[in-house]
Amino acid sequence: MPALITWWKLDLAEIAPGAHDDAVMAIGTDLMRRWTEPHRGYHDTRHLVEVIWALEDLEEGGETTSREGVLGRLAGWFHDAVYDPSAPAGANEADSADLAVRDLRALGLPSDDVDTVRDLVLATVGHDLRDGGLPAAFHDADLWILGSGDERYDDYTAQVRAEYAAVPDDAFRAGRAAILRPFLERESIYATQTARHLWEERARSNLVRELAVLTGS
Repeated sequence: MPALITWWKLDLAEIAPGAHDDAVMAIGTDLMRRWTEPHRGYHDTRHLVEVIWALEDLEEGGETTSREGVLGRLAGWFHDAVYDPSAPAGANEADSADLAVRDLRALGLPSDDVDTVRDLVLATVGHDLRDGGLPAAFHDADLWILGSGDERYDDYTAQVRAEYAAVPDDAFRAGRAAILRPFLERESIYATQTARHLWEERARSNLVRELAVLTGS
């Protein structure tokens, strides 16, 4: 997806103008290779694009500054860069955060920015509600899919099932339901006012519908 590499290069030019073009391109190419691995169903370049678009919606809603938007997009690139459905809980996120630290340091990003991206990636382990600013916006962008339209949401659930094809149906349904229920038990699924306005109602409807299928109720 050439547009993604263009976005990557533009963001690096803004946040790390001293980075060597060859290094920017090499790391971007490696990330694209990771995001297009054949075992991915949902966690592919479409998800990455959707996270980037959602971050733009939230920036337009005043939830982040322009510079925070750049850091959010960089975190988007790295947050599922390492993805193995069979990995222990939290391992993919930890490995993706380590990759972000290695690559962004190599590109010369300031240490505070590297730490910000690392922390955003690690926060995707539990999807706990975040308090304001970029952490809240990134939380919401990563969960945009929950508030997508019916057709996209149905695609998403099928893609997740494909990623876990090795898991027996009963175990998958129980595990998936255990992941989804806590979102409905929250006062709000999303952390920002913009996301609540744009996606909350539809997300709750989607989750109720999927849980009904999973539990046969």
